[in-house]
Amino acid sequence: MADLRSNGSGAAQHQPPALARDSQGRIEPSSLADIIEWFLARDPRVNVVRHPRVEEVFQWKQGAARAAGEEVFEFANAEDRLAVGVMQALMQNPSERELHDWIGQLLNALDEATKTNEEVASAYGLSAGDESRVEESAKIPTARGREVYLTCCWLETLCTAEVRVLGWLYQELYGKPFQP
Repeated sequence: MADLRSNGSGAAQHQPPALARDSQGRIEPSSLADIIEWFLARDPRVNVVRHPRVEEVFQWKQGAARAAGEEVFEFANAEDRLAVGVMQALMQNPSERELHDWIGQLLNALDEATKTNEEVASAYGLSAGDESRVEESAKIPTARGREVYLTCCWLETLCTAEVRVLGWLYQELYGKPFQP
């Protein structure tokens, strides 16, 4: 396969930048940041974390965790949370098997969140359009039901974005596509 990054045709913008490693074989943080930024700028399923409606749900999630007395690491925005999640996933899952298992867990969480959201939206007539999920959740009669719905909205977005980035990184690191 030809290397599209260096042929001068502008094709480099159609694939993420190369993953760079230092002399010990560790991932260069700046190259990882460039890859995450590439996905944020060019992949709609990752870029969605920049959408104001997603940011609204993310900020709700952080506020709800604080209100529940949970120890919360404060992120400035959903995009920062995604980037840190990708970096942590690579640091905490340094082998092929571990990263494979982690991506599988993300896919399972994504599946569960999607199914839950579909069931809740159907049961309470929630809009699937561009309306505020936080405002739409007011149609759910219980606080616990609203919490489950909004948490699943966040998980659906976050897991989708992380799987997209980590799936590509898996292929870069191990020379083969991720297979569930």
